Amino acid sequence: MIGTSLSGVTFISVPAWVGSSQFSYMQMVLGYLLGYAVIALVLMPLYYRLNLTSIYSYLEDRFGYWSYKTGAFYFILSRSLGAAFRLYLVATVLQLAVFDEWGIPYAVTVALTILLIWVYTFKGGIKTIVWTDSLQTLFMLLAVGVTIYQIGGQLNLGASELFETVKNSEYSQIFFFDDWKDSKFFLKQFISGAFITIVMTGLDQDMMQKNLSCKNLKEAQWNMFSFSTILVIVNLFFLSLGALLFIYSAEIGFEIPAQSDELFPALAIKGSLGSIAAFFFILGLIAAAYSSADSALTALTTSVCIDLLDVEKKEEEKAIALRKRVHILMSFVLFIIILLFGMINDENVISSLFKAAGYTYGPLLGMYAFGMFSRKNPIDKWVPIICIIAPILSYILQANSKEWFAGYEFGFEVIVINGLITYLGLALLSRKVFNKGVLKK
Repeated sequence: MIGTSLSGVTFISVPAWVGSSQFSYMQMVLGYLLGYAVIALVLMPLYYRLNLTSIYSYLEDRFGYWSYKTGAFYFILSRSLGAAFRLYLVATVLQLAVFDEWGIPYAVTVALTILLIWVYTFKGGIKTIVWTDSLQTLFMLLAVGVTIYQIGGQLNLGASELFETVKNSEYSQIFFFDDWKDSKFFLKQFISGAFITIVMTGLDQDMMQKNLSCKNLKEAQWNMFSFSTILVIVNLFFLSLGALLFIYSAEIGFEIPAQSDELFPALAIKGSLGSIAAFFFILGLIAAAYSSADSALTALTTSVCIDLLDVEKKEEEKAIALRKRVHILMSFVLFIIILLFGMINDENVISSLFKAAGYTYGPLLGMYAFGMFSRKNPIDKWVPIICIIAPILSYILQANSKEWFAGYEFGFEVIVINGLITYLGLALLSRKVFNKGVLKK
């Protein structure tokens, strides 16, 4: 769970984010705790009671066929983008660090990156993923620890002195309460963190399949609470690394790259931290990316086969052949998305990831909220249309929020707006409202 949550984006992009936003990301991480509590106490009892293999089959039981397919589609879209963002970062760093010098094209690097995942997830399934994720997470955290140790050695600072250096630096501010219009304002980030967690973990087949593999609900809830507590500490660890990277760069006169995501790779591989740091950086980067991307590919294959293609209704031999073809197809989809993202991306990857999540997970948030908190049933055939309109309206609101709302700019909280629009759309087109003649008028 930790490995899947952190990924290569956390390994590189969270430390890089410190340069522009200090430790404000911790406000979102604290919001994560609230989100994980909602998952453990509200969503997981529902999933275990219904004995779900795919969590999106709940939507079919609650609303109908088209709602179920819409939920599955948005998961596949969301997870494909998320996995591609993470692998893009890894492929880009490997290209800059190694393959450029060998004259290997970027497309080949991306293909090799995905091929390695495909090879060991092709037959292994969730059991293979759980064990490999655990090992990869260990490598990733070890790489961060080694880098901090090397920086401490270069600056002649011990553990307590490193702590004081980070604490007293310009980067260590966590809480921002002064300007409610600021994207770093506490309430905005805390609420965004809670809802992002609910959708990117609780409504995500990739993350929830690990919890659903636990023996019972109590064990799964314990897993969720212990995991979320550890995650707070681990994220603080990554932010501290980010502060030290910027402090170290200033100390040695190293020029900060225009794209801040390149700072950690540049210092680790081409800076003065030594060959040991370079080795562990590459090891940690690959481990970080694969600990999330491998399970994402498996979850995508599962969701397409079960939720879209109804593989469980087919003969066993045909079902196995179909699953293999889908596994290959989803690998190719990731390949294409990574290449496209490489051509258009011009900002911090973790920021791009959360922005995309606001649009793709918002309809899922609205659908599940309506299913759990309303007794009405939407007209099933209209649900896909509502879930298309909601992200479009959310984008229009976000693009014009500064002009329309006295300087207030929507940030990651657009996921809440998206979910609310979806919820209201489902309420408007529910059967009870329709029968009262509201829409006929």
